[in-house]
Amino acid sequence: MSTAHFTYEEVGATREQGHCPPGFHPLRVRTRIGEGREVFRRASEAVMTWELHRALGVGIESGADRAAPGVDVTITLAGLVRAPCRVVWTAEEPRLAGWAYGTLPGHPECGEEAFLVDRTGDGTVWLTITAFSRPAKWYTRAAGPFTRAFQHTYAHRCGTTLRKLCADIPEP
Repeated sequence: MSTAHFTYEEVGATREQGHCPPGFHPLRVRTRIGEGREVFRRASEAVMTWELHRALGVGIESGADRAAPGVDVTITLAGLVRAPCRVVWTAEEPRLAGWAYGTLPGHPECGEEAFLVDRTGDGTVWLTITAFSRPAKWYTRAAGPFTRAFQHTYAHRCGTTLRKLCADIPEP
């Protein structure tokens, strides 16, 4: 773990669903992944082990095989943009699994993003991505609404990719 400090104050705020600190842009995208215990198990494992991100074609550098509080992660997009983050919280419960990371100095955005897999009472498995962010670099400020559109597209792609990763599991 590095000694770098987070670039925002409300560390862990994504744990409170729907909370967006003042001055940040909120994001919430929910995608149905499938049905049943095995789909939940597979989706949870893909999220917790960075497999989802790698399947998206996103570069992931981390000293840990799984998400855990305090683990540093650097995301690389298109081989050009490096985005240093640190995992701020995790959840591994019978019907809920996931984690959130917060931005560190050098990240093009400032804020936090959470990736949560949950299994509802009827057995439906969902991926919910929540985030709050604001530009931290000149180029993300200059891109304005295009940056937010990219974030929404990325979150939708996460759901589509996770559904594909779980597609070979028969639903009950």
